[in-house]
Amino acid sequence: MVRAGQRNRVAAGLCVALLLLAGAAPARAASPDEDAAFLNALTWGVTPSGFAELRALGRARWLAAQLHPRAEPRLPPAAQAQVEALTPRQPLRERIVALDAQQRAAGALPDPEARKAALQAYQEALNAALRDAVAATLLRALSSPDQLRERLTWIWFNRFNVHQGKANLRAMVGDYVDAAIRPHALGRFRDLLGVTLRHPAMLRYLDNAENAAGRLNENYARELMELHTMGVGSGYTQADVEALARILTGIGLDARPEDPKLPPERRADLIRDGVFIFNPARHDYGDKVLLGHTIRGRGFAEVEEALDLLAAQPATARHVSRMLAAALTGAEPPDALVERLAAVFVRTRGDIAATVAALAESPDLTRAAAPFKDPMRYVLSALRLAYDTRVILNTGPVQGWLTRLGEGLFNRSTPDGYPLAAAAWNGPGQLVARFEVARQIGSGPAGLFRPPGPDATEEPAFPLVQNALYFSTLAGMLGEPTRAALARAVSPQEWNTLFLSSPEFMR
Repeated sequence: MVRAGQRNRVAAGLCVALLLLAGAAPARAASPDEDAAFLNALTWGVTPSGFAELRALGRARWLAAQLHPRAEPRLPPAAQAQVEALTPRQPLRERIVALDAQQRAAGALPDPEARKAALQAYQEALNAALRDAVAATLLRALSSPDQLRERLTWIWFNRFNVHQGKANLRAMVGDYVDAAIRPHALGRFRDLLGVTLRHPAMLRYLDNAENAAGRLNENYARELMELHTMGVGSGYTQADVEALARILTGIGLDARPEDPKLPPERRADLIRDGVFIFNPARHDYGDKVLLGHTIRGRGFAEVEEALDLLAAQPATARHVSRMLAAALTGAEPPDALVERLAAVFVRTRGDIAATVAALAESPDLTRAAAPFKDPMRYVLSALRLAYDTRVILNTGPVQGWLTRLGEGLFNRSTPDGYPLAAAAWNGPGQLVARFEVARQIGSGPAGLFRPPGPDATEEPAFPLVQNALYFSTLAGMLGEPTRAALARAVSPQEWNTLFLSSPEFMR
């Protein structure tokens, strides 16, 4: 049976396609270089196969499919097999219980050397979980046909950032991306707020597990308003932050099987979902005033009401719309564009797909002034252009390049996520490092096709940057200085390096 929500999403997709096809007048067909720029903006980088698909389908059909992909992410078989091997079989709660038990057992060992070795084994278990999460995320980004969803998954993770280095978050970040972010990346913003609030990675990272009646911790409440919803200078006050912190009391983590002791009148308020808990014994049941609205003290329903209120604020619509436009265009969006997107956001009650569709229809998507790829876009776009449909077997070098360029996955320590502005990434040191990354990618397989295992040998591979897409489209988008430099290349490896480090490819 097709659910109403599914019917609505299908209908929305058809509406997008019809609007794009109909237009105000007979639409001028996009030129190849315009379509290449369009793909670069909405995917992890243009590829020969992706470009051919867009040209065959047309923008309307391609975009409709990207805005409303299958609920279950689809991957090429070679990538799917790797991701399945990297995905934990146990639910997150069971894994956290096992890791907590391992840590306690290690710490209880009386012999200092044995205790040190056991604690190192515990840390390695966390490191292994992180490596698997990084590898699976990169494989999806590089190989998934649902490229827009993968772009938005990273954009939303960066907005709702958590840092893997805190406590045991290394064991949680993979689940945070796969269970909380990706399934809602093209859904409703209010739903995204709700699932990130309930995920243990967010609650641990921003300390809401320590937030209790009489012992307020405002960290999460402040970032929820400052970063996740309304934005700095949008009209909320310190009193609003305190009220929201009181509303959030009692929300935390508990992996123990037994429920907390509660008085009979509060037992019905208890909520447990995996590691998540709403503990009524730690909640402030007094009434609160948030953004001028009185929220009656009654348990977790206060949290739902507060999220509804924050998601519906005009400031939230503008803040989220500005962030999406900046992330996808690579430049600070004009105020007029932000207002148009915010109007769509409000009219559709925070429908992310509809808001992104409005951006995709705007010429501002590809005409932003001097956009500049951040390291994630740069590295992934280089690999996708060089290897297209070939699935890499080892993501270790990719994470190494991203770390060297300052944007390693799950490694931003502050809640604001990695910066979006080009000025954060176009300094001389960054450009020197990018040239070295371009040399490694352009000169050969660089370890990308060496399967895991001590005795594995690397499969033969060579990056095909000077491909059909280059000759048909990309070559015509190069400036004369880049053409002259490429003409002087003395080997395919040097040509690849010069192209991947060119100003045109950095954009």
